[in-house]
Amino acid sequence: MEELFSKVLHVYVRCRDSEERKANIRVTIELQQTSSPIHKRDLLVKLTDDKDPYFLFNLFISEEDFHSLKVQQGLLIDFASFPQKFIDLLNLCYAEQESVNPRFLLHLSCQSPVLEGSANFSVVETNAFKHLNHLFLRLAQGSDKEVKDFLAVCLSSLKEEKQALEMKLKKTDDDLSRQLSYAQQTLSEKTKELDKLRSEWTSQTSCLSSRHSQELQSEREKAVQLQSRLREQTEQLRQELESAHNKSSQQLHGKLTELEASCRELTEKKYKNESVIRDLKIKLVGAEEECQRSKQQVLSLRRENSTLDTEVHEKERLVSQLQMRVAVLEQEVKDKDQLMRRTKEVLDATQQQKESMEEKAESKELQTRKLEATVKSLSEELIKANGIIKKLQGEVRGLVGKLKVKNTVTVSQEKVLQETSEKLQNVEKSLQSAQQLLTTKDEQVSKLKEKLETTVKKLNDSREVLKTNENVISWLNRQLNEKQLSRNPQSPESLENPSVLSTTRLKAQFYPQSGKSAVFPVGAVDVTPAEQIAVQHATRQTGDSAGLDSKYFERRDDSTPIYGLSSDLLQREFPQPAKPTVASAYFSA
Repeated sequence: MEELFSKVLHVYVRCRDSEERKANIRVTIELQQTSSPIHKRDLLVKLTDDKDPYFLFNLFISEEDFHSLKVQQGLLIDFASFPQKFIDLLNLCYAEQESVNPRFLLHLSCQSPVLEGSANFSVVETNAFKHLNHLFLRLAQGSDKEVKDFLAVCLSSLKEEKQALEMKLKKTDDDLSRQLSYAQQTLSEKTKELDKLRSEWTSQTSCLSSRHSQELQSEREKAVQLQSRLREQTEQLRQELESAHNKSSQQLHGKLTELEASCRELTEKKYKNESVIRDLKIKLVGAEEECQRSKQQVLSLRRENSTLDTEVHEKERLVSQLQMRVAVLEQEVKDKDQLMRRTKEVLDATQQQKESMEEKAESKELQTRKLEATVKSLSEELIKANGIIKKLQGEVRGLVGKLKVKNTVTVSQEKVLQETSEKLQNVEKSLQSAQQLLTTKDEQVSKLKEKLETTVKKLNDSREVLKTNENVISWLNRQLNEKQLSRNPQSPESLENPSVLSTTRLKAQFYPQSGKSAVFPVGAVDVTPAEQIAVQHATRQTGDSAGLDSKYFERRDDSTPIYGLSSDLLQREFPQPAKPTVASAYFSA
């Protein structure tokens, strides 16, 4: 099954004895290819509702059904271009479904009062003059088995998405908890540094104020002692004391200036410390804002993780499909070699037949030329006979007896003419049959040549894909070897044999039921997540060549069939259960 289109569209639903309503219905178009006994392509049109899991209408359109549909509705395209044209119409409906007056509309009508049984699905273009019906399809309601299969597929996909989301949520929660713990640690460290700075600033200011007060008290005591000594001394020593007092006063002035400078320095330090405290407060506010921003970033990262999960699932599906296609192409290469030999033999036989037919055609042409000569001679004789008849008609009145004789002659000549005309018709029929045989043989030769060209192209494409896969595997093995050597010291055996290291790191488990391969590196504890993802992609694309165990490629009974493979390969590797025949909307069973 190859999905070509899947979107939710606005569909106008109308049942009998009820008003028209607008519903959101998912329209999916899938292309199913069957290779046994003849390569056929069936187009599946399916209508589902995301809110109602029991809502299922589908239609299988084969090439024969399409021919009848083309005749009934006057379509001008063939079956190969029909899916793309149908998808283009649906895209036009999707582009204009939000407008007030859409030009293209989708209608789903049913003859029963409830939407069940068969329904008519049509694409309508509206204009100012009339409603133009571009396409009209009759869909059948899904049976219980089809609904169960559809629900089972939906359940399996939902379970896979749930498991992947749980894993991603756990990872994101762990990362966010680590980031929060780191932010809390940094905040606690910053608060401790603030407390230390405050304590140091208070201790320094207290020490400086105490020293300043002690020096002032000591200077005052010295001044009091000097005054008492001056009073006790005699008048004789007054001059000496005055000079000493002048000196001491000068010294005190110098000390006062020094103390004032130190006070100024202390006040400047105080202002500086206050500015530092303000800066730290501003940093605290900024850190809180950063915390809020980090929370918002966490929310946005969660959303991005959800989108990335969906992208990863899609890429894994693509990788699994490519992996299976590589295996199919390898088998098809062998089949196409045999086909090449057979086609060469058929070409030789057809050439021989063509030569023999050409010889026969030449002989037939010679016969026709001879017959044409006889016809010409007979026509000349007829002209002569007509002249004689005219002469005889002039002499009829007098020669009645002679007329009877002449009539008998003309009857015999007419019989001869009829026989020659019959022979000519037979010869022309044989010529037409020979020409038809030649045209059919030429068409067969052209078809065989086209098949040869397509097989050669497929062979070249498969070889290029295999080369690219081998290059990717070698590059990934080199990077893994370099990472392992740089992080963990290896034994000499593992260093000498890089293939052992690649196989221990690239063991994978393959689940054929879900169509995906999950890679779990073994023996590589320090491998980063990016490296794990790269290894997963490489192992999915290469299969056994990257070190996959053979036990993961054993055939299982519960594996899903793969569409697009050759009939022999499907019957040998993936046996399919017998499908129930689906009744067509245009042909009776």
